[in-house]
Amino acid sequence: MEVTLTETQAISKNTLVSEPVIDIKNVNHYFGKGSLKKQVLFDVSLEIYPGEIVLMTGPSGSGKTTLLTMIGGLRSPTEGSLKILGKELVGAGKNRLVEVRRNIGYIFQAHNLLKSLTARQNVLMSLELHPGISNKEANAKAKTMLEAVGLGERIDYFPENLSGGQKQRVAIARALVSHPKIVLADEPTAALDSKSGRDVVELMQRLAKEQGCTILMVTHDNRILDIADRIVHMEDGRLAKDAPLGVGSH
Repeated sequence: MEVTLTETQAISKNTLVSEPVIDIKNVNHYFGKGSLKKQVLFDVSLEIYPGEIVLMTGPSGSGKTTLLTMIGGLRSPTEGSLKILGKELVGAGKNRLVEVRRNIGYIFQAHNLLKSLTARQNVLMSLELHPGISNKEANAKAKTMLEAVGLGERIDYFPENLSGGQKQRVAIARALVSHPKIVLADEPTAALDSKSGRDVVELMQRLAKEQGCTILMVTHDNRILDIADRIVHMEDGRLAKDAPLGVGSH
């Protein structure tokens, strides 16, 4: 007799057999040296699995962005283990860090677009990390991605001629154009009104599901918590237990 798994069972079954794409164990991190040495992360452990959308909440200065930059291979933890896509980043050399970064898309609070480049050129920059893509193919990918975020009519606009929400859409296109396995977003809705912020996050959610990538998003925005599969809360450099969905962070 053939048994059909429900969607939830299938997802949990998949999670059981898949390895975490982000695997953090007992990470401690310090800034400064000698008498100025200050611990900013305390015994942080976190596992995130393929296709999950995880939001990280918590007050300013709690260590969220520090942890995000480590996961992105931009900073190495002082102690513990941090594996991204199965590769250990603690003590990793430059080549390994670059290799890991190629699989990660970044979306920041400030869209970080280059003012002197058009929307298409900003998106193309992300593909420069990937040798072996021809100019023609790269241009086609950039155009397709900008169309996917609703900016097909504005691919040759400069940032100064785009609204805040449109700039953040370009940033999403830039992050997703290379089909990264992980997207790290730091307060992507902070500079946007509630409608634009909601649109941007729902767009990230839809495109990530289509591409099968994992999202870790740092946010203070209680209006978007419902898009998460899971919410983790950072306080004073420590990760609290997962918050149940539908409960805002205070």
